[in-house]
Amino acid sequence: MVGDAGLDVVARHAGPIAHGGDVRAKVTIEPGGAGANTAVWLAACGASPVLVARVGADSAGRQVHAELTTAGVQCAFAVDQDLATCCVVVLVDEDGQRSMLPDRGANARFSPADLAPGLLTEPHGHLHLSGYVLLDATSRPAGLAVLEAARAAGWTTSVDPQAAVLIHSPEAFLADVRGVDFLLPNADELLALTGSSEPSSAKSLLSHVGAVVVTSGPDGASWVDADELISVPAEVTECIDSTGAGDAFDAGFLAAWLSGASKRDALLGGVRAGSRAVSVVGAQPPR
Repeated sequence: MVGDAGLDVVARHAGPIAHGGDVRAKVTIEPGGAGANTAVWLAACGASPVLVARVGADSAGRQVHAELTTAGVQCAFAVDQDLATCCVVVLVDEDGQRSMLPDRGANARFSPADLAPGLLTEPHGHLHLSGYVLLDATSRPAGLAVLEAARAAGWTTSVDPQAAVLIHSPEAFLADVRGVDFLLPNADELLALTGSSEPSSAKSLLSHVGAVVVTSGPDGASWVDADELISVPAEVTECIDSTGAGDAFDAGFLAAWLSGASKRDALLGGVRAGSRAVSVVGAQPPR
């Protein structure tokens, strides 16, 4: 698992944000970062993930390392002596929908050298890469290098695009992920890549990737490959906080698929994890 690790400042506000004014909120500090979120959910699903990330030489970095280790994640962290650990301000409205103000911090300087020798030596492994690494020019070379190293080691690979608004060039992004086994977009990211949010539009991406697994919020999730399109419904759950729901889906899906589940059962594994994620505050399972 390669991606960001950091802290989220989650502000659940009552009513619309008053520009230039005050709105009361319930504020908590939670572990976060897309890479860390997926890794913790993978551990919760019974996997044994290793997270490669870059943190600052600060108390936040030490806190993140300790919390992830406690959650069952092996941390392979590079420590940046200059930049702070990633921090994201997350605004959560009364419907549980989140808006983010991210500072990737040390993660923005993730480099090919941060992949420690020996991490890709295990046979039949799987690499999951957070798209934030590819969508930031400063960390993109490392993301490309990690994907190439995984392929050379014979590992399967997956990428979550992560942020539709950051996909400024669909062609460039698709070139970066060419050859991955799974692309895991949500409906907005699929729209950014294909011009349509309909799962069937993912067929146009199959010249670049092996399969596309699309999450569509309350409409469930779909697997699209050269042979078929399979869809499963979402679970009915009260949405408290949508932060990290996609990361949780990725973990549930990958844990099921890597354990030999069918396409449908892998989708259902993702849906179950995503449903659990939106029912709690924060992007990771309660400890």
